[in-house]
Amino acid sequence: MQEFLLIFRRENTGPQTVLSPEQLQAMMKPWQDWIGSIAAQNKLVTAGNRLAHEGNVIRPNNVITNGPYVETKEAVGGYTIIKAASLEEATELSKGCPILAVGGNVEVRTIIPM
Repeated sequence: MQEFLLIFRRENTGPQTVLSPEQLQAMMKPWQDWIGSIAAQNKLVTAGNRLAHEGNVIRPNNVITNGPYVETKEAVGGYTIIKAASLEEATELSKGCPILAVGGNVEVRTIIPM
């Protein structure tokens, strides 16, 4: 089995909106179900985390810019690590990701051990 990084992206909508507990629960339920289905197959390595909108990017010559992807419309919203026999299997597992239902996308990348 290989490990794969799933990177969740969607349109950068600016500052995060504060959700009510009910809205947060409704949003999280599909994610919990999807991650749970991967875990039930013993293919979950790291459940991952959401990422805040703010951050810094360090470029050559110690140039620091605000925000991770200021120049693009898309922003990385989170990640998880799974294990699968192949890139094709990891891609298939990614097809159930809830971010796809809201116009986002999942990038699937093979992790190469150092």
